[in-house]
Amino acid sequence: MMKQEIINTIKEQYTRDLRKQVVKSILKDEKNKNKLDLESSYKIIKQIFSYIISELNWNMSQSTSNWDDTPLKIITEVFPKIETTQWFKDLELQVTRSIKLEDNVN
Repeated sequence: MMKQEIINTIKEQYTRDLRKQVVKSILKDEKNKNKLDLESSYKIIKQIFSYIISELNWNMSQSTSNWDDTPLKIITEVFPKIETTQWFKDLELQVTRSIKLEDNVN
């Protein structure tokens, strides 16, 4: 599936208000450090992110020069302000660490 097709599919499945609410819930739960609600909010976004990765047939590149950040671009386009969440920041940190590990191995 192509990037725009994935975006359109997610937007068709989840209204703009619902997508905004998911991000608001994550931000609220992160601020309140409410573990149970936060796990529930994270579960939703993780499932959608997994769907994106699956539809792209995406995998970790063997080098940083070939790094494909399309999944991150899609999630930020579909979910307004998701990049302000700790979930997204942690995801970026994991990616950065993985790339550094790959570079050290090669």
